[in-house]
Order: sequence, then C-alpha cells, then structure tokens
Amino acid sequence: MPVENALRKRSRLQNAILNGAQSLFPGYFALVMATGVVSIACHFLGMRPISLALIAVNWIAYLVLWMLTITRALRFRDLLLLDISDHQRAPGFFTIVAGTCVLGTQNVVVLGTIGIGQGLWWLGLIMWFGVMYTFFTAVTVRKRKPTLARGINGAWLIAAVATQAVVVLRGVIDIASPPPQMIQFLVIEMFMIGCALYLAIIPLIFYRLTFVSMGREDFTPPYWINMGAVAITALAGSILILRGETWPMLGPLLPFIKGFTFFFWSLASWWIPFLFALMGWRYVWLRDRFTYEPAVWGMVFPLGMYTTSTYQFDRAMEYGFLDPLPKLLIFVALLAWLLAMAGLARRIYDALRSRGTNRS
Repeated sequence: MPVENALRKRSRLQNAILNGAQSLFPGYFALVMATGVVSIACHFLGMRPISLALIAVNWIAYLVLWMLTITRALRFRDLLLLDISDHQRAPGFFTIVAGTCVLGTQNVVVLGTIGIGQGLWWLGLIMWFGVMYTFFTAVTVRKRKPTLARGINGAWLIAAVATQAVVVLRGVIDIASPPPQMIQFLVIEMFMIGCALYLAIIPLIFYRLTFVSMGREDFTPPYWINMGAVAITALAGSILILRGETWPMLGPLLPFIKGFTFFFWSLASWWIPFLFALMGWRYVWLRDRFTYEPAVWGMVFPLGMYTTSTYQFDRAMEYGFLDPLPKLLIFVALLAWLLAMAGLARRIYDALRSRGTNRS
C-alpha cells in the first residue's frame, strides 16, 4: 500500500506538471516581474520583512515557471512554436527576459548578492538576443497576419520592458566602480533601443485604442504595460543618471538622458488616470466581472514599477517633493499583488479539486 500510494502521488504530480506545461501562458513570467518590483519598492520604503518574503516567493515562482517552460519545449513543442509566431501570445516570451533581470535586480538591491545578479544579467542578455530576434522575425515572415485591431495589444511593449530590465540590472550591479567600457557602451545602447521600441510600438496601440471600436473584452490587463514600459524606461534613465559620476561614458550624455528620463516619467504619469478610467468603464459602467487570468500580472507589474521608478527618479533629479507619491502607491501595488496572488491560489485549488473529482 505505501508503494502504491507513493506511485499515485508521483503520477498525480507528473500529470499536474504536464497539464500545467501544456496550457502555460507564455507571459506567465510577469508574475516574477510583478513580485520582484513590488519587493524592491518595499525595500526602498522601509518594508524589509515583506521585501524578504517576496524574494522567497519569487524564487519559487521563477524555478517552477522554468520547469513548466522546459517541459513544454520538450513535450509540447508544436504548441510552443505556434505561440512564437502568434501576434497575441508571442510577446509574452519577453517576460522571461524581463523576469530574469527583475529577479536579479531584486536580489542585488535587497540582499546585495552581486554574484547572483551578474549571473542573471548574462542569462537575461543572452535570452534578450534570442527572444528579440526570434519574435520579430517570426511575426514578420508569417504568411497570414491578423489585422491591427486583432494583432496589437499592450503586451507588445514588453519588448521595451525586457530591454530596459537588462539596463536596470547592470546599473545596480556596478555602483562603486564602472564596468568595462564595452559593457557601459552596451548598456547605454540598450537604453536607447528600449526607448525606440516604445516610441515605435505605442502609436499603433494608441491608434487601436482611439480609432478602432473596443468591446469590454478588448480592454485587458496587458494594456497596463502602456504605463509600465515608460515607468521602467524612466527607472533605467534614473539609474544611469545616478551612475553618471562613476561611469565615464555617461558624462557627455547626462543632459540628454535627464531630459529623456523626465519625458518618459511624465508619460507614465499621464497613463495612470486614463487606465483607471478605462477600468472604471469596463468594471463599473459596464458592470463586467473581474476574474483572474495570467495576464493580470501585467497590471500588477506597472503599479509596482511606477512606485519604484518615481522613488529613483526623485533621487536622480534631486527634487525631493515627489517623495509622498511612492509612499502612497506602494500600498496600491501591494493590494494589487495580494489580489492577484489570491486569484492564482484559487485557480490552482480549483484545478486540483476538479482533477480529484474526475478521478473519483
């Protein structure tokens, strides 16, 4: 009997892993992004116990998601390849890059583990090249393409988020002394590429929002990335400004970077009331029911990112009067994270319960 019970448990675990891998949403690493940035914000704002707890949660989530992703690549390769060329789902793969770099930033900022941060930076950089050029090549050469209305959404901007996440992680690693000149050059170059990606993609999304008819089902959580992408760009710019005294290559570019950083932080601030108004339209005016979906983490991440970005932007520009904003917004970000985590826990519980009922 003990052997049979052990075999049953092993079989259930294997089935759970396979089912999870088969249905895995490509953008699920947004869970790691959201948890990491909320943890960093808590650290900056004096909530260290919460920040440390979120590191433990994030490592578990990161490793589980990698296990499911690798399983999907090995056992469900056809589904994975379909996702890569899908205009709606493929941008989610950029969350792997962004999640890796945000986790690295979280460990460096909260724990001071520079070695882990460096390892995750190199991993994130390598994956950035792989995902970036695989995605844009796949959607470009695809024979049958969707219309702009069906193909574009806020998730496309995760390409910019992933790029700036690489910049931010390297910026928190090399504080006391500058990295090699080639690394400095690469980081500055990627900051500019991230800015360009946002400026190239956002006109298409804004056109979609304002000139194409939208139903309630069209306004989904990934549209919050419209704000999250500029928030992390402002954070990356703020980090580069703070490194201006120690990184020689940044010196001549500081006036430009300061202006660009102010520009992107202002855009992030503009998006927030608009996005809340659209949420009110869907869930209050139209009385739509809010339900958990994996893309919800794409809404939590921007809230945490804007909190962290504003904190660092205020320090980099030496203003001081923006200090109350992150102190207030951290509670909004924490509440959003808790609600999303409760939804995920409920989803897992319901899935396990339904499988148990089916077996009985």
